[in-house]
Amino acid sequence: MSTFTTAAETHTSATRSPARSVVRWLLSFAGFPLGGLAAMMTIGPVDSVGAAILGGLLTGLVLGAVQAWALHLRRRTGLSWVLATATGLSVGLAVGASIVGFGTALPDLQLQGAICGATVGLAQAVVLWPRTGRWALGWPIYLAAAWTAGWTVTTLIGVAVGEQFTVFGSAGAVTVAALTSVLPLLLRTGRHGTAAHLSGMAIR
Repeated sequence: MSTFTTAAETHTSATRSPARSVVRWLLSFAGFPLGGLAAMMTIGPVDSVGAAILGGLLTGLVLGAVQAWALHLRRRTGLSWVLATATGLSVGLAVGASIVGFGTALPDLQLQGAICGATVGLAQAVVLWPRTGRWALGWPIYLAAAWTAGWTVTTLIGVAVGEQFTVFGSAGAVTVAALTSVLPLLLRTGRHGTAAHLSGMAIR
């Protein structure tokens, strides 16, 4: 990549308004229902460990790609984010769904959501660490709480959760996106206090 292109992308990232970054992140809520739909159509309901692994992997790939777009991640950083999200959700869903016996009662989905959020958050924290430092350590805990809220909202509004989706629906997704909208703001600052640092790492 040319020096001119690198400089231009760095300048764009540095001058992007906080509000615009947040709005773009909020739009990433679509990754949840899109990923869940793709998994349901190709893998089927989460009624076995195998379905949980494959469904979580596919959902995570879609979700991770949408989130990478929302965060303006490029090249290796974006790919790392997608793979981390897919791996985290695949493992988390397999573990979480197994622990609750593939149940879909509210307490079951809350626990499953907490486990999925924690594993996705842990995997994403590895990608976040070079950019946010110690703040990445709290991401798994925060995401666990957010995903628990996502399943709670989805269940309480009457979505047919008994169909055993890999993730919560649009209402839960909007809730999670709103709760985690701190992420693009955190990445604007980054570990070294500049948006330019994040952009420089993202385009390598």
